Amino acid sequence: MRYDIRGKGTKVTDGLRAAVEEKIGKLDHYFKPDTLVNVTLNVEHDDRQKIEVTIPVKGHIIRAEQESDDMYVSIDLVEDIIERQMRRYKTKLIDSKQSAGDFSNEYIDEEDDDEEIKITRTKKFAVKPMDPEEACVQMELLNHSFYVFRNSETEEVNVVYKKKDGTFGLIEPEN
Repeated sequence: MRYDIRGKGTKVTDGLRAAVEEKIGKLDHYFKPDTLVNVTLNVEHDDRQKIEVTIPVKGHIIRAEQESDDMYVSIDLVEDIIERQMRRYKTKLIDSKQSAGDFSNEYIDEEDDDEEIKITRTKKFAVKPMDPEEACVQMELLNHSFYVFRNSETEEVNVVYKKKDGTFGLIEPEN
């Protein structure tokens, strides 16, 4: 795997770089060698040590973040999260409806108020046609509570969301 390691509020030392590459490197059997791993190490104002790992793979994003009082502990924790995600979603990611092109063969073969509303952040993203189940997988991988997508069957924009009881909901436009 290739690494893009950046620091926010901290310098990326050789020790931190080595720790990231060692821990996240344990996941290399899941991915092809040219897979890019984006890592951001962030020391927040209250000295919380946060790591964010994003791995883009063929229409999906594997993402995890973790924070603690020690960056090395955060690195250990985020590696565990990604590994759990990969095991949990293996069968869904390798489903015939989805491309498995970025994954290694070994992995595939394994078992209202008065306040003014102020928008502080805008995100843009490509809207990939997919079925609702695939959208739920992507939502879970991003660790979000909802996900906007274009339904491949109806060509309409839909939203899937996670309910408090752990089940999923789908919002479709009325005709």
